[in-house]
Amino acid sequence: MPGRVAGKVAFITGAARGQGRSHAIRLAEEGADIVSANAGICTVQSWDEVTPEVWQDTLDTNLTGVWNTMVAAAPHLIDNGGGSIICTSSTAGIKGLPFFAPYVAAKHGVVGIAKSMANELAKYSIRVNTVHPTGVATPMGTGLGALESLLAKDEQLGPIFMNTLPVEIVEPVDISNAVLFLASDEAKYVTGLELTVDAGNTIR
Repeated sequence: MPGRVAGKVAFITGAARGQGRSHAIRLAEEGADIVSANAGICTVQSWDEVTPEVWQDTLDTNLTGVWNTMVAAAPHLIDNGGGSIICTSSTAGIKGLPFFAPYVAAKHGVVGIAKSMANELAKYSIRVNTVHPTGVATPMGTGLGALESLLAKDEQLGPIFMNTLPVEIVEPVDISNAVLFLASDEAKYVTGLELTVDAGNTIR
């Protein structure tokens, strides 16, 4: 029985680690040929290392990276009669997380780019969607230990970070399954969607 994306080619940035690696494996399991590239990422080890320059890198990597990748991919998809572009945003791309304003701005920006391009590319049968994970069990997702001390300054802010379902963090494959759906023909009429895989985080 053929896989759900058999015969398709998936170009994945950041495929060497974390969610990108998980997406590559999951799509390959369902028959896709994988083309991968690594993107610049923030590798700070503690909250003390988060400087204005780090936040600027976050903005640049998310917005410039997403835009450049989309512009590079679009001609190939047009030549092949259509396809699916999937951008990774975050719960921070839907709601305002305190202490993370630059990251929130970047992830909201990803949504804006995706929705604009969903309109521009629709005539070529190219779908553009965003995925919005809650905390994921990756080095980035588990490296926010200092958040507790920040939240201690204002206990009313804590619930903003909590999931509705009884799980604190999800696995990369949980996000990969959502990516697989959006990449497959099962989602052939889905475009401009903000797909949450957030255990109910954004409904609080």
